Amino acid sequence: MTLNPFFTLFAATVLSFGALASAQAPTKYEPTLASLDQHPLPQWYDGAKLGIFIHWGLYSVPGWAPLTHPDHDFSSNDYIKYDPYAEWYLNTMRIPGSPTEAYHEEHYGAGFNYYDFSLTFDRESKKWDPDKMAAIFRDAGARYVVLTSKHHEGFTLWPSTTPNPTPSLKPSQLHAGRDIVGELTTAVQKQGMKMGLYYSGGYDWTFNTGPIEVDKDYQAVKPESKAYGDYAFAQIHELIDRYHPAILWNDIDWPKTGNALQVEADYYNAIPDGVIDDRFGIKHSDFTSPEYEKLDKISEKKWEECRGLGRSFGYNRAEGENETIAPGELIALLIDIVSKNGNLLLDVGPEADGTIPPVQMERLKALGAWLKQNSEAIYDTTPWTRAAGKSAEGDDLRFTRKGDDLFVTVLGKPKAQTITMPDVPAKPESPITQLGVDSLELNAKVQDPGTRIILRAPLKGDYAYSFKLAGYLR
Repeated sequence: MTLNPFFTLFAATVLSFGALASAQAPTKYEPTLASLDQHPLPQWYDGAKLGIFIHWGLYSVPGWAPLTHPDHDFSSNDYIKYDPYAEWYLNTMRIPGSPTEAYHEEHYGAGFNYYDFSLTFDRESKKWDPDKMAAIFRDAGARYVVLTSKHHEGFTLWPSTTPNPTPSLKPSQLHAGRDIVGELTTAVQKQGMKMGLYYSGGYDWTFNTGPIEVDKDYQAVKPESKAYGDYAFAQIHELIDRYHPAILWNDIDWPKTGNALQVEADYYNAIPDGVIDDRFGIKHSDFTSPEYEKLDKISEKKWEECRGLGRSFGYNRAEGENETIAPGELIALLIDIVSKNGNLLLDVGPEADGTIPPVQMERLKALGAWLKQNSEAIYDTTPWTRAAGKSAEGDDLRFTRKGDDLFVTVLGKPKAQTITMPDVPAKPESPITQLGVDSLELNAKVQDPGTRIILRAPLKGDYAYSFKLAGYLR
């Protein structure tokens, strides 16, 4: 993924997206901010709430990173040397004295060329079943998928026809043998989900000789030559023209020589109901993209938190149960994000053969089971007047709405047989039910001036419990 110190979490919230979304979209977008800002947020993306990110590339072969920095403290002076992002393997293996350098020498030899991992990747990825992978994401409750078509290493998961001028690398070292982008796009769409593509525009290490070692290197090592700008422009147009991605997810920035405004205009003209993230280095986006961070309150601007199930985005064989988000914490995270007008882009890091590690599969299954019961409180909802609350019994609550219905979700098991909400005025005419429980109406009583839900034990489900106050907002 990215170390992402560049993007301010609330940078785009100064604009009123409501006004933009209500504007009349032009019949043809021009490469200007004024034109791009007329693009309305598509309803499918606003209501989707959950997407799956996939970081899969040459770094999936060694599949390793140290566990030194569990809290993603990007400001730490030694963060990059001890980078927990396994997809940064090529960078950290080139930093003298780094744990990744030592790991690489021990397992592959000091002279082993990183791009020779392409032989293993192509051999292993032949075992991959895109339909099986897509079904896993569907069962987890995802409504869209975003695949890393090219990460910072410059290796593409589609047979790019844009020549890479790097003289020391063969074409077979620069792209996968299978058209992974095309095959997964077909499989995902067959499952009724939208398919998006990530592209690393700001970094391409086939155009750089030295590693990023400290924060000050971030800008210095971004390729900005005309050759790279033309290369990135051509490749991202290949993706747009061949695969029509529903999401165009750029990372790190876009080369100044690559004409970001034109890229975005061309994308909208090709896919009018597509969406673009905020990492193109220009002041336009459909959503903001905090990384391993969430918001404290409802944002008027649509946002999407991206994070791995573990500390890394790419597969890290060093990670296990302790480094992977617990099921209850994951479900609470999704609920909290949705209550604040966000989506969760949850990353899996497959092994080289496309296998999702068992510890990650367990989380996906738990998430899917919870959503199967409680989806009405998540999908296609909008924020209420506030996102969070506290019951008199001490329960953490989150609120969403859909039409005239209000949904209250308790994070964790309720602490008592009642859930008393003093600041939610009682409306006895609004029936209250637990989601996923057929024909079971709970008791609601006036608790001057609030609402008290009297529970009927045992509650169905795990981790979090959603209740529907039907017609409450009439």
